[in-house]
Amino acid sequence: MKEDTLLKISNKIKEKRREQNITVQELADRADVSKGLISQIENSRTIPSLIVLIDIIKALNIDLNVFFRDFTNSDNQEMVLVKKAADYESFEKEDANGFLYKRIFTPSVSKGTVDIILLELEPKANRPMVETEAFEYKYIISGKVSYNIDNKIYELSAGDSLLFDGRIPHTPTNIGKSKAVMLVIYFFEEKS
Repeated sequence: MKEDTLLKISNKIKEKRREQNITVQELADRADVSKGLISQIENSRTIPSLIVLIDIIKALNIDLNVFFRDFTNSDNQEMVLVKKAADYESFEKEDANGFLYKRIFTPSVSKGTVDIILLELEPKANRPMVETEAFEYKYIISGKVSYNIDNKIYELSAGDSLLFDGRIPHTPTNIGKSKAVMLVIYFFEEKS
């Protein structure tokens, strides 16, 4: 993850916590994490897993799309977060050939919808670049996948995850010899 994106996430969490007059301990209790972890995140000393980040954002009562809406990097490109499985930190507590989507469920949440899909990619699966009106989270369950996002390639293996703005042209490719399986979560914002 680029340092400027990490800094933006850290600063936004701290800013929103202070705006709501919530102590570090109160936020930690609401998100079910340690006070030390919140402090490390706010001070850009650690990168939370996506699940922990989502829990913190929910604990602040902020819609995920609203939280990430203004994120761009220093080159004015849309935000893309990649976290390799080896970098996870332990703490307590469409014309698509070879694509198989399995919807798990699609709950509506405040000011948006979350669509959770299980996607299976056969070897040599292909489709053109697509755009989605949602933020997309991908977790690689098995196999090896190459993601082309705006003509930049991100290679992912089992345990790796990816978060990006789906409005950026993108497409995955199975680069392994067997079927690749990933969990896909779309965060759609309701139109006003």
